[in-house]
Amino acid sequence: MSKIGRKPISTQDVAVTIDGQVVSYQGAKKSGTYVLPDCLRVSHENGFIKIVLADAADKKSNNFWGLHRAMLSNELMGAVNEFSEDVVIVGLGYKGELKGDMIVFSLGYSHKIDFKLPENIAVVIDKTGQKINLRSTSKFLVGDVAQRICALRRPEPYKGTGVRLQNEVIHRKTGKN
Repeated sequence: MSKIGRKPISTQDVAVTIDGQVVSYQGAKKSGTYVLPDCLRVSHENGFIKIVLADAADKKSNNFWGLHRAMLSNELMGAVNEFSEDVVIVGLGYKGELKGDMIVFSLGYSHKIDFKLPENIAVVIDKTGQKINLRSTSKFLVGDVAQRICALRRPEPYKGTGVRLQNEVIHRKTGKN
């Protein structure tokens, strides 16, 4: 039995309508639809959405229960609030610069790296160019863009220079003496 799937989803500040397997939502920031697989059933009562298994004896559908509950919850949370992720660039001369819908990175390579941003994402870069804040109504999109930016130059273990997430811990190695 899924512990995540059993939890109800709050629909506070979101207008929700359910038509079979299709959940339509309207919030302050975003509106859309989410389609659940046939192995799950959804109900909306008292300001909460509950997702239950259509056939409790089917063990394979139990795998989808918690996944789709979490994904639907993220969609509803994104309709009200924006998700945010902070990326930090560490290193002398390493920086990012916003130019239109692109970020131009100087990361110690012999060339600059042009990174094209997706449409539904907002970026704020501080004046030093070493702190980047990504914001969007899609949790997946924010995490995906942050990881693609971090993959441009992973932090090295001796000095710690490179691109990383704000809350990421880099295990440092001691050098030779």
